[in-house]
Amino acid sequence: MLAEIAACNAAFGVIKQVVSNGQDLLSAGKAIAKFVSGKEELQRQVAGKDKSKANQSDLEAFLALEKIREQESELKQMMIYLGRPGLWTDYQKYCAEARRARRQSEKEAVAKREKIVYRSIVGGLISFFVLLITGIIVLVYMAAQGKL
Repeated sequence: MLAEIAACNAAFGVIKQVVSNGQDLLSAGKAIAKFVSGKEELQRQVAGKDKSKANQSDLEAFLALEKIREQESELKQMMIYLGRPGLWTDYQKYCAEARRARRQSEKEAVAKREKIVYRSIVGGLISFFVLLITGIIVLVYMAAQGKL
């Protein structure tokens, strides 16, 4: 969680520095991407926690998310006033599409892992039964030869 907070803060610092230097927001594209991905990862971590166990880290996570929301609001203002017309709306659409694509790729990765596990189990069982049958055949053969 601390790494995501630090990444968001560092990325936002870069964004503010780019804007204060008089450069276009497009120059801070990588920093904006890092800010957004850090925010989403932090939200995912907080949402994945067990809600029945409230502790100090929950408060820290809430305060960190609140600070990131404030920074995002400031980024919105920068995009509206310093960017081209419609930049914020286009940015939100892009983020939504990217989020959907990430979720889809995560689902595909889970399905692929499940398929690999299933095939591994089936392959292991087949190998086990082939070895078992081979062992039985060897024992029967040895018994028939009188070597047992």
